[in-house]
Amino acid sequence: MSFLTQKALPRRTFLRGLGATVALPYLEAMKPAGRLLNPAAVAPTAKTRVVCIESVHGAAGSSNLGATKYLWAPREVGRQFTFVPDSALKPLEGWRDYLTIVSNTDVRMAEPFDAPEIGGDHFRSSAVFLTQAHPKQTQGSDVYVGTSFDQIVARHIGQDTALPSMQLCIENLDQAGGCYYNYACAYTDSISWASPTEPLPMIRNPRVAFDILFGAGSNHADRANRRKENGSILDWITGEMASLKRQLGNADRVRVDQYLENVRELERRIQKIEAQNRSGAERQLPDAPAGVPDSFEEHMKIMFDVQVLAFESDMTRVTAFKTGRDASSRVYPESGTNKGFHPASHHGGREAAIMDFNMINRYHVSMLPYFLDKLKATTDGDGNLLDKTMIIYGSPMADGNTHNHRRCPLILLGGANGQLQGNVHLKAPDGTPMADVFLTLLHKLGVNDVSTFGDSACPFTLTA
Repeated sequence: MSFLTQKALPRRTFLRGLGATVALPYLEAMKPAGRLLNPAAVAPTAKTRVVCIESVHGAAGSSNLGATKYLWAPREVGRQFTFVPDSALKPLEGWRDYLTIVSNTDVRMAEPFDAPEIGGDHFRSSAVFLTQAHPKQTQGSDVYVGTSFDQIVARHIGQDTALPSMQLCIENLDQAGGCYYNYACAYTDSISWASPTEPLPMIRNPRVAFDILFGAGSNHADRANRRKENGSILDWITGEMASLKRQLGNADRVRVDQYLENVRELERRIQKIEAQNRSGAERQLPDAPAGVPDSFEEHMKIMFDVQVLAFESDMTRVTAFKTGRDASSRVYPESGTNKGFHPASHHGGREAAIMDFNMINRYHVSMLPYFLDKLKATTDGDGNLLDKTMIIYGSPMADGNTHNHRRCPLILLGGANGQLQGNVHLKAPDGTPMADVFLTLLHKLGVNDVSTFGDSACPFTLTA
């Protein structure tokens, strides 16, 4: 590739070697040919990335007492909102320019429709979050709910990427067959549905996600052998990397070096986790794969890094991320309480117990700034990934104590290529379906042929 002849490096450029396939980030050398003669030529980097993050069990701020204490939604509506000291959203104070809070929306499709469904909220809610549709109660293979938001978006903006979408998770989601209250475990295991009858598997093991992104070997045995013999996938592409860098300008060389170092650093962290978990030392998660960290925070951060590299290399533009499993009793001591997640959500309306649950909510939200910082620090064309990303974070449950689905937590983050204004709290009128917000987001992402989504009534205005 020569800047004199103005031949552009293809956007879909991969470094390949011995089973490794490493996609490159967007480089100056990828700008359209003839850009010096035609300054109006622009780089194809305007695609919005979309992240859908589910947090189960609702929020303390959705309980009656929690709402009056503004533990989730602020008191003020509009741009002049403030967070009370105990707010679960307080960790996002420094990111309010990228934060849109949408409060008081309902996920009625997660409620029981018939008597046999009463009590089964935990085992259908996750399937509702991104579909906003009511699951068919069954323990058989005849599951039915709806096509999820992320998959509709992936069909619109992800079909020219190697992976139209990625589905990631933190908790163990490999149960098969039926769960409780006559619901198939598929409803609990996935938030991403390719069709009403097709739940998509979610990846818990960072090693699996890494190998998918970087084509590290053709099968499990091959990957294991190559990791043992070579140490890093970057060792497999040394020749191609050297050849490529000879054709790049100085700025692009620096960009490639930084990107590959980030790939290598992620790989090192995964290798370190695997080595520790195979050492024979006692594990907090003894049944988890070796690549899964025992630490929730470390697991969250490494999965965020996977998504950043996936977006930077344009391997995918859409991710769904399930951060917990309904009815999980996992303990988060770093949150300030040693109560299990599910038991803490059943606070009985007691103020002290509500505040314990709020500590867990706040701890979970405190994971987000790491992701935001990584996205903002990652160059994409003439901007950064945070300005070009839409992040949806919420829960299909409101008050976990009563399994209520009214006044559910929902926030939006990122710039979404100018489609989210940020620094605003929008309170929906009573009875507004969360599906209305999803319908608006579909339109903002250019999916204009969808006029309804789930139980939506009309688009929801996302401006103050």
